[in-house]
Amino acid sequence: MSLKITGFETHDVRFPTSLTGDGTDAMNTDCDYSSAYVSLFTSGDLVGHGMTFTIGRGNDIVCAAIKELAQRLVGKNTEELFANMGKTWDHLCSDPQLRWIGPEKGVIHIALGAVNNALWDMYARSRSKPLWKLIVDMTPEELVNATAFRYITDAITKEEALAMLEEKAATKAEREVHVREVGYPAYVTSAGWLGYSDEKVARLTKEAVQAGFNHFKMKVGADRSSDLRRGKIIRSIIDDSAHLPADIAPRDPNGPDLIGKNAGPTGCVLMIDANQVWDVPQAIEYVESLQEIKPWFIEEPTAPDDILGHAAIRKALKPYGIGVATGEHAHNRMVFKQLLQAEAIDVCQIDSCRLAGVSEVLSVLLMAAKFRVPVCPHAGGVGLCEYVIHLSLIDYIAVSGSMERNVLEFVDHLHEHFLYPCSINNRGRYNVPSNPAEGYSIEMHNDSIARFEWPHGSYWVNEHAAAKARGVNGH
Repeated sequence: MSLKITGFETHDVRFPTSLTGDGTDAMNTDCDYSSAYVSLFTSGDLVGHGMTFTIGRGNDIVCAAIKELAQRLVGKNTEELFANMGKTWDHLCSDPQLRWIGPEKGVIHIALGAVNNALWDMYARSRSKPLWKLIVDMTPEELVNATAFRYITDAITKEEALAMLEEKAATKAEREVHVREVGYPAYVTSAGWLGYSDEKVARLTKEAVQAGFNHFKMKVGADRSSDLRRGKIIRSIIDDSAHLPADIAPRDPNGPDLIGKNAGPTGCVLMIDANQVWDVPQAIEYVESLQEIKPWFIEEPTAPDDILGHAAIRKALKPYGIGVATGEHAHNRMVFKQLLQAEAIDVCQIDSCRLAGVSEVLSVLLMAAKFRVPVCPHAGGVGLCEYVIHLSLIDYIAVSGSMERNVLEFVDHLHEHFLYPCSINNRGRYNVPSNPAEGYSIEMHNDSIARFEWPHGSYWVNEHAAAKARGVNGH
C-alpha cells in the first residue's frame, strides 16, 4: 500500500535533571535534559518518531526549526523516500533559505537530525525491523545509497565504501549471531558527573563495577586538585580486584582489546572528559598533570571545531600514552573528515542527534572504518542510549567488523520514558534491540510527554516548584 506523509507534531519535553546534578561538567553546570521530539504521520497507521537532544533553554527554538524542515516531507510518498535515503537526506537539507541559516550546522542541523531520525524510524517500522537490523540487512549498494556523501569524497568515495562493505558482507551473519549472544561493550559515565560528592562517586563506581562494567569516564576541568582526588577514588575501586563480581576474573591489561588503553591491574579503564573547557596549551598542561590517574583518553579537550588544535594536543600527549577523543559536538561529517585526515583523534565519537540523523552518521562510520579509528558514540543525555546502540551495531556488523576495542557510552537516566528502553546485561554490555515493532527505539510514552512538556506539562505546572522548595538534590 502506497502511503503519503500527511503531517507532523512536535513536543518540547524537558526533564529536571538539574535537581540532582546529573549531566554536570566543567562547561555545563545546570542541565535539564531535554528532547525536541517530532512524530511524522501518514495516510495510514504508519508513524515515525524522532528527536534531538538539548539541555533545557533553547529546546523550543529547535522545535521551531523541526517544524520548518518536517514540512518538506508533507505530501511525499513514503516508499519513494525510503528507496534512496541518501537522496532523501539531500532533499531535506537543500531548502536554500533554511540552508542559509546553517549551512549544515547549528540549530537547523540538529533539527534536521530529529526529522531524518523520525523518517528512518518510520522506514524500520514499515519493514517490522529494529533500525539496526533494517540497515545491516541492506545490500552494500543500498547502504551506500542511504549515506550522505556530499563534501566527503576526498576522504572516501562511494566506490571505496562499496568495496569496504562488500568485503564485510560475507561475514555479517556471524557477527550478528555473536553480538546477540554477548551484547555490545559499554562504558559508564553515571559515576563521574562533576556535581557529585566524593561519597556518591565512590558508591556509584562500586555499583558499576559490580554491574560488570570495566570502562569508566569522569568529568574534569573545573579544579585540578578535585579532579585528581576524584580520579584516585575511582582508580582505587576499579583497580582493586576485591570489588569485582565474584564470577568475573581480572582481565589482561595487555590483551588485544585493552592494549594502549592505560588499563589497570584488573583490566579496568578510566577516561576523562573536559567538555571543551580549555585552550590548546591549557589542555596539554592540565592533562599532563593528570597522568597519575592514567586515563585512556581526554575527551573534548578544546573547541570541537578546532581540528588543528586537537592534532596538537594529541601529538603533545602521545608520549604519556594518553589519547584524544572528540565528536559529541562535531556538527557535521566534514568536521569528522578533517579530524581523521589530520590524525587529530584516537577515538571517533559520534552523537545520534548532533549529526543530522542516520544518513550522516553512516558517512562518519564509513570514514572512521577507512582510517581505522574506533567509533565510541556519545550517549550522555535523554534518548541517546536508545539511539546509539543501533548505530554501534551497524558499525560492528556491516561497516568496521570490529567491536572489542570499541565501547559505547551508557548513562542510567530517563530510560523509563521510552516504550522500548535500552538495557544492559550482567557483563556491562548493551543487549541487542530485538522487538520488530520498535524501529529506532525512540517512541516516548504519551504520559511522559504530557507530564514533562514545557511549559504546561503537569510536572512543570504542579510539581517543580515544590521539588525546588524541598531542596531536592543529589550533591
